[in-house]
Amino acid sequence: MTLSVAIRHRQGEFLLDVSFASERGVTALFGRSGSGKTSVLRIVGGLVRPDEGRVTLDGDILVDTLRGPGRRIDVPAHRRRFGYVFQEPRLFPHLTVRQNLAYGRWFSGRATSRADAARIVEMLGIGHLLDRRPATLSGGEKQRVSIGRALLSSPRMLLMDEPLSALDEARKAEILPYLERLRDELDLPILYVSHAVAEVARLADRVVVMADGKVDGIGSPSEMLGGLAEASGREAGSVLTGTVSDLDRDAGLAVISLSSSRLMIPQAGLVEGQSVRLHIPARDVLVATVRPEGISALNILEGRVAALEPRGAGTVDVAIRCGLDIIHARITEFSMHRLALVEGMRVHAIVKTVALDRG
Repeated sequence: MTLSVAIRHRQGEFLLDVSFASERGVTALFGRSGSGKTSVLRIVGGLVRPDEGRVTLDGDILVDTLRGPGRRIDVPAHRRRFGYVFQEPRLFPHLTVRQNLAYGRWFSGRATSRADAARIVEMLGIGHLLDRRPATLSGGEKQRVSIGRALLSSPRMLLMDEPLSALDEARKAEILPYLERLRDELDLPILYVSHAVAEVARLADRVVVMADGKVDGIGSPSEMLGGLAEASGREAGSVLTGTVSDLDRDAGLAVISLSSSRLMIPQAGLVEGQSVRLHIPARDVLVATVRPEGISALNILEGRVAALEPRGAGTVDVAIRCGLDIIHARITEFSMHRLALVEGMRVHAIVKTVALDRG
């Protein structure tokens, strides 16, 4: 199933000029706040009519402004059969969870089988919440119910507008595994808006990077997020793919083999041979000119400085090539001068934190 988008739309002084195609899996619209991500989502969902352009899903024309007067196509939002998940859950406060879910089935006008409904409830882990009202739910529980309501509308595609942005870190950690299950177990394309690097690195199959209303790049998370020109400086980092090559159950650790390096991470239910994606925040990588000893960090990778790029505010991005793998670090200019770093210099990358996606 392919979504094709080619649109131009002006909002005051801001011009949106975007073209991309999205296939099955999760396509993330990624970029700084104000880059136009949500505007694209609203146009795809039928909530905003673009000034000009075309939007199609598997050849089904949803918007076409280029046909001339009287022949333009703009399918109403309720007929596009898209499930929409907003930043806020927007549940009906006077209805129970069960009734909120039933509204999604009623609104679509399409019957969802009991088996499918039960599967969605189980997949989202909300079976024990069915008789409760939204006021008694946590933020993560509310958002899971909101996702369930969207899924029970029998959508052809799911549109998610920064669904985790209103949650604290604990609630994000709670809901991310459920989003992974949706991605892995449902044959449903998802267009996902976010400006969080770690979130996109964990969930997306492909990334459309946006800046100032335009597409700045399209590719895999490793290609688009692996560098340091990202939406949020504090979340800059490396996105690497690897395989679980060994397990040390006594120590509770898993060994991840990358292209030419190895990392140790908490075992977390992993199995040998499993494919994983790792996100290493640049702020959690230290640089040393000699191999350190007597420290708690498990991962110390030897490599050479591949690039040094000033980022302003007294900071520098350091790209360290460890064999075929690139590890990014963000350090101060003072540290760069104190270590006398230059391109080609042999250094050690000390990795403090690794975020895991089971892939």
